Amino acid sequence: MTSPSPATDRVSPSGLGFAVSAYVLWGAMPIVFFSLKESGAIEIVAWRIVLSLVFCAILLVFTRGYRRVLAIIRDRKTFWTLGLGGAFVVVNWLIYVYASLNGHIVEASLGYFTNPIVTVLLGVVILRERLRPLQWVALGISALAVLVLSIGYGSFPWIALGLAFSFGFYGLVKKNVGPKADAIGGLAVETAFLAPIAVVVLLVLSADGQLAAGTAGAGHLTLTLFLGAITAIPLILFAAAARRLPLTYMGLAQYLAPILQLIVAVFIFHEAMPPERWLGFAIVWLALAILTFDLFRHSSRTRLGSAAEAPGAP
Repeated sequence: MTSPSPATDRVSPSGLGFAVSAYVLWGAMPIVFFSLKESGAIEIVAWRIVLSLVFCAILLVFTRGYRRVLAIIRDRKTFWTLGLGGAFVVVNWLIYVYASLNGHIVEASLGYFTNPIVTVLLGVVILRERLRPLQWVALGISALAVLVLSIGYGSFPWIALGLAFSFGFYGLVKKNVGPKADAIGGLAVETAFLAPIAVVVLLVLSADGQLAAGTAGAGHLTLTLFLGAITAIPLILFAAAARRLPLTYMGLAQYLAPILQLIVAVFIFHEAMPPERWLGFAIVWLALAILTFDLFRHSSRTRLGSAAEAPGAP
């Protein structure tokens, strides 16, 4: 019988540091993308794909992680599943960069606040999971939040829900892959699927004289070239945190990114937050509080049950 992982028994200070660092970097992403606004969303995402692949390839060579990638390629199911994950990633990136460039960062933060609730919903619809009563309550409250926000925005919050659902589907893909692909190897394969299209997009933009990288100044070019590292480093930190922290703490840490996005939107980019938006966010936060309480309660019971049943485990 294998002994429990330390991550399930105690909170690692280094794990907390990795998690906080990852989500702080994700929360600051709108500032990076807005600094590259001359490029537009399509060029930024194209560079992000190509340079993420380059950065991952360099890391894999230096860490000899290419063996893991070769194992992924040989496993056809995992390989094509990651290709599907790449499709959800590019949709998520396009919506998020568009929101960052066009004054919709508040709505983007709402999308990532909503993501845990959407993940629960997808579990019911696609995986046929049975929900606990409090999870149903959280879903019902979230539906009310969408209604309030639709009225408050004057339109359906498609950016928020587009981000939540694209990331939710991506999470399902990654759950299906499981431990067969690590963070860097998985990102390398996902971006490898997207890279040919991204290269064609960059060549077309260059031929039309619309490529901003190289023509919008040295600072713009330097920041563009760092897009690969900016994309991969939070993933590395997240993977390191996930190995050291219980799932419940990772679940709480994920709220750091949308909180920071909301702060950036309101206090740096001065996006409007009328009362009806605050009301919509408050309803979402209530749903998340219920979901988080249920997660901690269920996790506590599961640990007790697991301890009792451990001797019979293989």
